[in-house]
Amino acid sequence: MAPLRLQLAVLCVALAAAALILISMVAFITATNVPLLHQHEEEKFFLNAKGQKETLPSIWDSPTKQLSVVVPSYNEEKRLPVMMDEALGYLEKRQKQDPSFTYEVIVVDDGSKDQTSKVAFKYCQKYGSDKVRVITLVKNRGKGGAIRMGVFSSRGKKILMADADGATKFPDVEKLEKGLNDLQPWPDQMAIACGSRAHLEKESIAQRSYFRTLLMYGFHFLVWFLCVKGIRDTQCGFKLLTREAASRTFSSLHIERWAFDVELLYIAQFFKIPIAEIAVNWTEIEGSKLVPFWSWLQMGKDLLFIRLRYLTGAWRLEQTRKVN
Repeated sequence: MAPLRLQLAVLCVALAAAALILISMVAFITATNVPLLHQHEEEKFFLNAKGQKETLPSIWDSPTKQLSVVVPSYNEEKRLPVMMDEALGYLEKRQKQDPSFTYEVIVVDDGSKDQTSKVAFKYCQKYGSDKVRVITLVKNRGKGGAIRMGVFSSRGKKILMADADGATKFPDVEKLEKGLNDLQPWPDQMAIACGSRAHLEKESIAQRSYFRTLLMYGFHFLVWFLCVKGIRDTQCGFKLLTREAASRTFSSLHIERWAFDVELLYIAQFFKIPIAEIAVNWTEIEGSKLVPFWSWLQMGKDLLFIRLRYLTGAWRLEQTRKVN
């Protein structure tokens, strides 16, 4: 009996090793280089308040605003107005109190099938294209790809990622700014402040099913085990980056869909960019694009492939290169 058990154990180990080698080979073979910022001709321009085309700026240009807010939007015609009203109300009030404060909001329509661009453009007409710009992508790239497009067209010294559902209270940007300042001195002017919902975990567990709670813990474990240490909530869509940190991380980003946050922070930790995790006010908003089981499964696969592709050298991190 004992020899049989030993043989079975050896067989299981051999099968596991073979599976890992096979998965690593698949991850290596299917890996792509850092995607160049390919833009369709229509994506190189935005419409000003008069409906005239103007060329988008580049993150490699010198900043001309204090804050850029990038809002990725996919079929968000219903939820976007609430978020925009809150954000612009806050930003306008802050500018009146401090005339030296300048900002822009960049709504990136990620190939929506509804009227997201038209809804967003109404704010451009109301506030002017110096403050609100709409980038309409020809086809859906994924949340990470949409944010990347917005980041590379931004003018701010600091760049805020903010979800279109308005789940995070926008005035909490001040908490992120304080967290960013507390990290000074910034190496090479790079630093990141991540909004976090980790302090709400107990409350959310009480409202979730056991299955979704299990998926959540499984995802958090994979993030910690494979990619990012020390950040309890990598997925909150409220993140503030210095311009230098944004250009360094997003120019190396491969993942364009839901797991892009994890790779972004993995890259930041590789380059030793200081990261602060800041508790923010957050409310779950109906209309999430995530399909619980399949989305978590996709993200789990992405996490494994992120780790394996960097380990096998299929993906390499190098010093910042200019993205055309």
